[in-house]
Amino acid sequence: MKHEEVQKRVEESITQLRTVTDAFLTAILGSIEEIPYGLRYIAKCLQNLLKNKFPDTPEDEVLKMVGNLIYYRYMNPAIVAPDGFDVIDVSAGSAGPNNDQRRNLGSIAKVLQFASTGKTFAGDMEHLRSINEYLMQAYERFKKYFAAVCDVPEPEEKYNIDEYSDAVLLVKPVIFISLKEILDTHKLLLEHEDEVASDASDPIHEMLEELGEVPDIASLIGTNMLKSPRKGEPGGVQPTEEQRTELLKTEISLTLASKVEIKEDDESDIKNLILRTKRMVIDIIRIQVGENLTEVLNTPATDDQEDLHMKNIEKLEQEKKKREGDKEDKESMLRTRSLLNENKLPLEDMKRRVVRNLKKLEEHGIVKSEDHYQTIVNMIARDIRNQRRYRQRRKQELAKLKQNNDRLDQKSKFFEEQSDYYNQYIKSCLASLANKSKKAQKKKKRKVANIKYTASELHRKKVLLEIEGLETGQFRNVMFEIGQTEEDVGKFEVSAKLLGVSMEKVTLVFQDLLQLQYEGVSVMKMFDGRAKINVNLLIFLLNKKFFGK
Repeated sequence: MKHEEVQKRVEESITQLRTVTDAFLTAILGSIEEIPYGLRYIAKCLQNLLKNKFPDTPEDEVLKMVGNLIYYRYMNPAIVAPDGFDVIDVSAGSAGPNNDQRRNLGSIAKVLQFASTGKTFAGDMEHLRSINEYLMQAYERFKKYFAAVCDVPEPEEKYNIDEYSDAVLLVKPVIFISLKEILDTHKLLLEHEDEVASDASDPIHEMLEELGEVPDIASLIGTNMLKSPRKGEPGGVQPTEEQRTELLKTEISLTLASKVEIKEDDESDIKNLILRTKRMVIDIIRIQVGENLTEVLNTPATDDQEDLHMKNIEKLEQEKKKREGDKEDKESMLRTRSLLNENKLPLEDMKRRVVRNLKKLEEHGIVKSEDHYQTIVNMIARDIRNQRRYRQRRKQELAKLKQNNDRLDQKSKFFEEQSDYYNQYIKSCLASLANKSKKAQKKKKRKVANIKYTASELHRKKVLLEIEGLETGQFRNVMFEIGQTEEDVGKFEVSAKLLGVSMEKVTLVFQDLLQLQYEGVSVMKMFDGRAKINVNLLIFLLNKKFFGK
């Protein structure tokens, strides 16, 4: 380094390195929107967790940790080995970057790594000291970049989803995931179950208990699929490690469905109780004042205060009618009835109800009588201070609910159309079966007629199981007649006669019988429950006699 020529060449190389590195840095900083949302959200969570766990840590140190994830773990590998991450197209027969190119990329990656952490060259790398000023400038740019990476909305806002989204989907979502990712996810959930689901009632605990330990690849996709059976042998050979690795890379599609039904709890009732209590407290402190809420509630109201309270109620009612006009429908009246009733109470009755509500809230640990229920007063003050923000949030929530309602209407219409289509399809199938049967009978020059069986004959065919009040020997005295209605395909009229005397007549719908068969119902009752019929054999009989099946 003492020779002038060496120094000159080193400085030229450093200048060139800085120029190329700056080009890389500019490209990185300009590609913030190209970073996957999932990675950015992980960075945001990491930033928040570090701030909560180490509140005294400077912002620069937190951003360094975020930078370690974003740059060193995500970007650095692709810079050092671009051919391994499809950054450059390596066609067949190409060896990719040569040794010099890889060494140059390594130097660029090293400078960027130092810049992302705010480190400078010293000691063994003293010859690169001239680039230190650039490193500190780049570090400031990186810090702004890492902060911007963490500035992403929550998943609910990003994907416009809420608790109703699953219900309004016409088609269930499908994901593509590798077998290795499934196993790794299962393993991570088991290892960090308490951190992922800190609530003991979280449904994920039950799901993980059902799944058990992490399975091996053989258990996941089936042992028979892993083996290569030999002729004449029940077993086979286990795959090699290379084959196993390839199997783990296999991607499968999974249709997502809700595993558990979220149970409603008392949380909404408590929130409603807080809201009602706050409304009544506001009405009370408009009229009465005191050192604290306990004093106000324990001080009897005068007649003048009661009169003023009732005038306020009338005034609010008039303003409400003027604002809403005649647009208030029955549903909105039902929704606000409880609140209106409570806010129309006389002052003393309202105070008694507030005291009762405060005791319930104290049981849930929300307020304390020791501080004269100051928490509820603070809530009211906070609501007044943030009322504009709450109003905007309500507008957003109303817009989302309206959107979900429209989607539910679309889904309902979709299912109605599907149901109509299926019904028409079934009717056409039944009509087709009936036409085939008529053609077959026409060929045989036989007229379509009702079929008649004695109860004894149906009992031998095991269609009829029993008749209430009759012994098996008396079944020969009972005659059943089955005929297909002309106006509606798939409907049958069944009449019964005992010793030639007509007893009853019932209508059978073939589609209803198929539904019973689909639901696994093997026995049905007819004639007010007096006759037990085998569903499957009755369907077989009707198919054979009327549909030619």
